Formats: sequence, structure tokens, C-alpha cells
Amino acid sequence: MTAAKPASRPTVPHFSSGPCAKRPGWTPQTLNDAALGRSHRAKIGKAKLKLAIELTREVLEVPAGYKIGIVPASDTGAVEMALWSLLGARPVTTIAWESFGEGWVSDIVKELKLKDVTKLHAGYGEIPDLSKADPASDIVFTWNGTTSGVRVPNADWIKADREGLTICDATSAAFAQNLDWAKLDVVTFSWQKALGGEAAHGMLVLSPRAVARLESYTPAWPLPKIFRMTKGGKLNEGIFEGETINTPSMLCVEDYLDALGWAKSVGGLKGLMARADANTKVLADWKAKTPWIDFLANDPAIRSNTSVCMKVIDPAITALSPDAQADFAKKLVALVEKEGAGYDFAHYRDAPAGLRIWCGATVEARDVALLTQWIDWAFAETKSTFAKAA
Repeated sequence: MTAAKPASRPTVPHFSSGPCAKRPGWTPQTLNDAALGRSHRAKIGKAKLKLAIELTREVLEVPAGYKIGIVPASDTGAVEMALWSLLGARPVTTIAWESFGEGWVSDIVKELKLKDVTKLHAGYGEIPDLSKADPASDIVFTWNGTTSGVRVPNADWIKADREGLTICDATSAAFAQNLDWAKLDVVTFSWQKALGGEAAHGMLVLSPRAVARLESYTPAWPLPKIFRMTKGGKLNEGIFEGETINTPSMLCVEDYLDALGWAKSVGGLKGLMARADANTKVLADWKAKTPWIDFLANDPAIRSNTSVCMKVIDPAITALSPDAQADFAKKLVALVEKEGAGYDFAHYRDAPAGLRIWCGATVEARDVALLTQWIDWAFAETKSTFAKAA
């Protein structure tokens, strides 16, 4: 028997984990005030870039002593700047439990070729023993594993009197989770994640301890121009006042300013976190009444409220080979996409088969609820198809 299609579709059917959904009510007209055709070094350009930094500080509640810079190449560029500029002075502890974290490990070991590296690893859906992170080492980790739906529960495992630096990729955590700034020395994120901004620009936040490292340590390897944060042994303050290393897109800057303004309108950081939590609760409620679906992360304490990863636990599907399970998930998502009811919510290519539904603050809870109805329908349809093929 064919399942009945749901009666309604999400108003905004965008559930990609990056680039993420635009803020509610966004239209291209919000960008009309962009400083297009003007130099980013002109007074108007500098003012907008500086405002983007100031609003970032306000919304994320970044301490006054921390430096905030707009840097090239999205979150990836920001992380690479930190790794290449800061590592090598001390032993390194890497903490990884999904593909992006593992990517930073690869860069540290294979590209920087650092030898004194301790790797703490866990599989998808789990997290390493954080208590094993050596406070005398530099610690590199993601706050939220975008491809696994697993986040650190808090920063209690980071020592206040640590000797090393903590370098945190927070790209799918910022604007949705409570970052403990006192425990973080380098924080990176991008505009296209939790606030749904446009891509290609990264944010780099440095604590006073990170600045001290930059001014007292010179890496053994050459640094490309876009990685250099010091001049004459001192921090290049201009980078952290809106004087970007390379040319930024003023259209993207305008979009980020719009997103930050919206963030303030919904209650700032607390409001953003509450919206993400409400979206994730919709999925938790759905899981509670749906026998064939479960979270990839079994422990609620480490479960993401942004990149929510779920797995199919129906016995008829779990009995399939891993490739067949991946094919099933892709076909389910494709069926929903064909109906225009939800886009880009399949598992990441390196992750276990299933669903990855973005629940950040720019998504509406009612749209998540409607998506689950379409997933229920698509599951029944896809399972029927697989049964006939068998």
C-alpha cells in the first residue's frame, strides 16, 4: 500500500549543513546597502568591516581582550592560519572524532610534519576521552563535529592553568552553542554556517595567550602571505580592525551584517541557542515516536544541536551491506528533494549512512516538523522499493 504524501511542505526547505539556510525573511533586497564597486580600504569599506567585527564580539559575547579578525578562505583558512602560525613550539594533542577533525590531524602530521603529536581518536557518534588531553601541549579540536553530530559537552576538561594553547574549530558551534572563552585561545568559524551567511570568509579569534605566542615564536617553515599575522615580531593589529589581508567581498560582508542584526533581534546568543535547541527537540520528539530512526550519537550530552546526524535502525535496512544502506539513505533524501520538501540532508560522504539535518538558529522548528513528515513518507516509499528489488 502506497503511503499518503504529507499535505504541506516546509516554507524554507533548506537543511544543508553548509552553506546553511538564510535567516527567516531574508531577501536579496537586504543587501541593497552593500558597498559595491568601492574599495574595501575606503572609509565606507573599513567601517563595514569594523562593524562586522564589533557585532561579532557583541553577539558571541567575546571578551574585550580577545582579537577578532576577518581572514581568507572560510573556516578552513582560519584554522590553517592558526596551525601554520602557532604550532611547533610545544608538543601537540589532536582530538578528532569525524572527518574535519581528522583533516586537521592530517595537516599537522603530514604537512607540518610535527613529530611530538598525541592523537586522541573516536569513531562517528562517539567522542574521545577528553581528560587525556595534556595541558602542557597545544590542543587542537573541533567543538562540534559537523559530520558526526557530536560536540564536546563543555570545556571543563581544559585546564585553566594550561601551559599550551587550545585551538578550536568552532564553525558549526558558534552562534548555537555556548563557547567557554576563558578556556579557548584560538577560535575559528565561518559566515556560511550557523548564521547562514555567504561563503569564502573566515573568522579568527585570538586570546591574549595566542597573541603572546605569535609575538614570541617563529615557525621553522615559511608562511604564505595570507597566513602572516605579525609584522616586525608584533601582531598586525590592522587585521583585527577590519584591514583584511586580501580583498573581501563587500556583498558577503553586507550579508553577514544583516545576519548579525537578525541575531540581535532574536535575543542574541541566548536566543540563537534557544532556537537551535527547539529545532533539535523536534527531531528528538520525532525519534521518540518513530521506531526506525535514532541519533548517531547515543549520549545526549554530546549530541549536536546544529548538525544533527541520525541513523536508520530498521532491521530490514541494517541487514543490508554498508553500500546498500548508503544507497537507501540517498534514495530517501532524493525522493524528498524531488518533491521540493527538503534539500541536502543526506549523511556526509565519509560518515555512516543516514541523515544529517541542520537545526541551527536560521531554521524554523515548524519546517523541521514538516520535514519529518516527508521523511516518514519517503522512508515507506523507499523501503517498499528496496523490498521489491530484493
